[in-house]
Amino acid sequence: MGAIHSSISEAFPPRPEWTAKDIPDLSGKVTVVTGANTGVGWETAKALLEHNAKVYVAARSPEKAHKAIEELKSVTGKQAYFLKLDLADLKSVKAAAAEFNSKEPELHILFNNGGVMAPPVEQLTADGYDLQFGTNVLGHFYFTKLLLPTLLAGTKTSGDGHVRVVNTSSIAHIFAGLDFNTFKDGPARLKAGTEKLYMQSKNGSVVFATELARRYGDKGVISTSLNPGNVRTELQRHLKGAAASILYYISYQPWEGALTQLYAGTSVAGKDLNGKYLIPFARVGSAHANTRDPKLGEDIWTWLEEQTEGI
Repeated sequence: MGAIHSSISEAFPPRPEWTAKDIPDLSGKVTVVTGANTGVGWETAKALLEHNAKVYVAARSPEKAHKAIEELKSVTGKQAYFLKLDLADLKSVKAAAAEFNSKEPELHILFNNGGVMAPPVEQLTADGYDLQFGTNVLGHFYFTKLLLPTLLAGTKTSGDGHVRVVNTSSIAHIFAGLDFNTFKDGPARLKAGTEKLYMQSKNGSVVFATELARRYGDKGVISTSLNPGNVRTELQRHLKGAAASILYYISYQPWEGALTQLYAGTSVAGKDLNGKYLIPFARVGSAHANTRDPKLGEDIWTWLEEQTEGI
């Protein structure tokens, strides 16, 4: 009941008490935002630059990323940096992490923001996983895992002994659990359908974030997950019919959608949010009960580790 009550509050949030103007000075902080070439990710990068962070725009398309970086510079006067990352290709994820680690000895804030929503069910990752779970969960897990040494190094210069990993989920996570039989291609995955697979991937994002909090919280890594809200962005480009119409009329702007993850990643209060699930705007909410199950967290972590061995 807690998650259902929270979902109503998530869909129709009160006006924010915390805004981007409340972000502290981020001079000296190194940040990465996946999917920062558009939408909520772009707005997140913009706010970080405006508060003096060093920002890496991690995205698949160099053309789109460089255009976004030019726009960010035009708006903020600050230079962001491109990091080529295709979350649907584990070798690309490995290459992106290696490139970042070669350039930066420390990382202070990682926004696992990028993702896909309801693409044609036939689409798979380069490694044969369901495109949504492979991108939204497996890709971000592997990227985070490879950046952990750099994140841990960042605890020494963060100012408060903590770094942050912010994982963008969705209100949709409460409508599906995790069926391990659908993570890779096969009859069960096709039968589930693209919308359920999306919901499952967002559930997996919360499970991963919560398990990361369990494993690394005592080492200074603050891991959170969140629903950015019903935001009008390119993410919904595959939606059709009634679902698209409903989301359009109850949605709000990308800069509003960025508030909750900026709160998790930059606010002073954020250092006390390890393992929490946040809702619009910049509030602590209640995730689905399954996402807090330590056994499920251990099981999904083990599965994710197995998939990324030997890449």
